[in-house]
Amino acid sequence: MFLTQQLPRIHSHFLISSLISHKPQPPKLFLITSALLSESKPKPGPIPTSISHFSTLTPSTTLPQQQENIQLSTENLFFPPETDVASFKNATLSARILKGSNIVLGKYAGGSVDVVNADFVKSSVETKECPCDGIPEFALVGRSNVGKSSLLNSLVRRKKLALTSKKPGKTQCINHFRINDSWYLVDLPGYGYAAAPHEVRTDWAKFTKDYFLNRSNLVSVFLLIDASIPAKKIDLEYASWLGQNQIPMTLVFTKCDKRKKKKNGGKRPEENVQIFQELIREFFQTTPPWIMTSSITNQGRDEILLHMSQLRNYWLKH
Repeated sequence: MFLTQQLPRIHSHFLISSLISHKPQPPKLFLITSALLSESKPKPGPIPTSISHFSTLTPSTTLPQQQENIQLSTENLFFPPETDVASFKNATLSARILKGSNIVLGKYAGGSVDVVNADFVKSSVETKECPCDGIPEFALVGRSNVGKSSLLNSLVRRKKLALTSKKPGKTQCINHFRINDSWYLVDLPGYGYAAAPHEVRTDWAKFTKDYFLNRSNLVSVFLLIDASIPAKKIDLEYASWLGQNQIPMTLVFTKCDKRKKKKNGGKRPEENVQIFQELIREFFQTTPPWIMTSSITNQGRDEILLHMSQLRNYWLKH
């Protein structure tokens, strides 16, 4: 079991036990739906206490056919730092959970989350070569061919900001993209690409881990996991390494639009998400934040940007 780290770095395994009333209470259950957000956009400014645009379905709500859901207890939700859990009523809490995730919108949610402009800044092969302006940044990392570049392009609504390729291992450097002239998205080399030379794989692992451990303005690592297939050992090892080294982390499940037929032995993305959570549970004190996404349908795009926004707002004030 790993300890949380000190602020101001936001630790993704933030202990919510200290925020919950000590009176023993039965766990509240919520249905986390993977349905897409509506086309409406959140307005800048404070988030009201109840917004249906963000809300999940309550347990009494009837699910439409073909709509998938994940049942979570309060203990498996991610509460951002400085969230007064005791102040939430059941209905209010349900309305503040981002769709297709376990993430609760806290007091730092709000402000502009739209991507107005996005520009490639530079590629680096060492942490010391990265931009040194000190603005907050979020790193995307995952197994090769998990869809990192596609997700990055989806977030900024640009088809070719990050290069995509059917051949795994395209990204070989630390690539910085400046968003709205105020924060960075960082595309990191994929791991687990067996066809790459051994020396190259070793170098990638070395400078990527050095970046995680020594990049002071890193707000959170977004670890991408392919939800269309069963959990891979290398993904579990990577997640546990991040936890052991107290690196802030959010799990981003990709390819959630792909539906494998059960009769062929495949599992739905929702099932693979739940299984992955169970497998990593022993490595963390609390469940890390997670979001279900698809770069094809843009599922999870707005949720990721909202999550990044509240983490970024907290980071800037501390």
